[in-house]
Amino acid sequence: MKNLIVKPSRLSGSIAVPGSKSHTIRAIAAALMAEGISEIRAPLVSADTLSTVHAAEALGAVTEMANGMWRITGTGGKLPGGELTLDLGNSGTGIKLLSAMAALGAGVYTFDGDESLRSRPMKPLLEALQALGCRVSSQNGCCPFTVQGPLKGGTIQGMIAESSQYLSALLFAAPLAASDTEITMALLNEKPYVGITLDWLTFLGIKVDGSADYMSFHVPGRQKLMGFSRTIPADFSSAAFPLGAAAITGSSLTLLNLDFSDSQGDKAVFEIARQMGVKVQTDGFTTTVAGAGLHGGTYDLNATPDALPLLAVMAAKAEGKTRLVNVAQARIKETDRIHCLFCELSKMGVKISELPDGLEIEGGELQGAEVESYGDHRLAMALAVAGLAAQGETMINGADCAAVTYPEFVSDFQKIGADMTWA
Repeated sequence: MKNLIVKPSRLSGSIAVPGSKSHTIRAIAAALMAEGISEIRAPLVSADTLSTVHAAEALGAVTEMANGMWRITGTGGKLPGGELTLDLGNSGTGIKLLSAMAALGAGVYTFDGDESLRSRPMKPLLEALQALGCRVSSQNGCCPFTVQGPLKGGTIQGMIAESSQYLSALLFAAPLAASDTEITMALLNEKPYVGITLDWLTFLGIKVDGSADYMSFHVPGRQKLMGFSRTIPADFSSAAFPLGAAAITGSSLTLLNLDFSDSQGDKAVFEIARQMGVKVQTDGFTTTVAGAGLHGGTYDLNATPDALPLLAVMAAKAEGKTRLVNVAQARIKETDRIHCLFCELSKMGVKISELPDGLEIEGGELQGAEVESYGDHRLAMALAVAGLAAQGETMINGADCAAVTYPEFVSDFQKIGADMTWA
């Protein structure tokens, strides 16, 4: 565990935004089950994606990594038999997608992860897999858990998906089942992430019939995945951090590689930033952001929960009151992000109130402090951004967890003038 010291900074220059974790992990899951070779160009190489690709290799995929491209030879849906234990580290997306894929196999597969992953609920997905014919063993609805197929297809009624990843996992696996699958939702958070999944299925030639609101689906079974070649788009979730840094330091930055036509829901953060007073200009794949006087507002983050930490930091520097609401699912991410943000931003002098489904923040000045990352990559990066505009020195304990999604976070920020040093 490494601690990061951050001091007030003025920023300038450009950052090449890394690839999307959401897209990269979906690409790995598809390549695992596909017939033939898949080429994944410009993948995100991070702790989460590497945990996922290593688990896919344990399930029979063969991977070659070189020159910004992964070549994955898939299994054609023929997963190894016997008993296997798969460690997904900190990857919530990886464990959900691969456990559903593994449910199509003939083996007995145990899924596990680090302390954080063991705390995240899996029960809705495990119950759905049981409804589709699988045997599932879990002591508390979290990992470690065991899945034994084959997933046959069937009907799932009234699924409650506080995390969209439950539904995305089923939509990836169900087309390969022996029979058709019907899914109806009672609750679905984070709908744009389902849009990313459907974008991938359409690209792969998989037929899925769904309602416009994503609350019901008919998935024909007996479909096949074939090898593919695709470039991974840049990650709007990661781009939020330089955006926020420019906003609270009054700096101007250029962000490269962002495609606003992509299906990622977190591109909405740029519109929220505009509403808060940030100047945003886009020309092709080049986006310029410039901080100005920020002002508060009320923002519904149900579709973009990963933006909560960064927007909370922006709110701390905005004039007036900001309410970040309808994002109760942030409590079941890598940490209880609502409570952790309340605790750590309070240490930095922020007037902040914890709501059942979000945060209420009165803007003002940030004070340097020693704060905790809780091993949560997005908290670590958001608190580092806060330190850039705080009075005095800020130390983020365990900030190296940023490598889960953005391994070059510190070095990229140092290149644009951020005073960040490892303690």
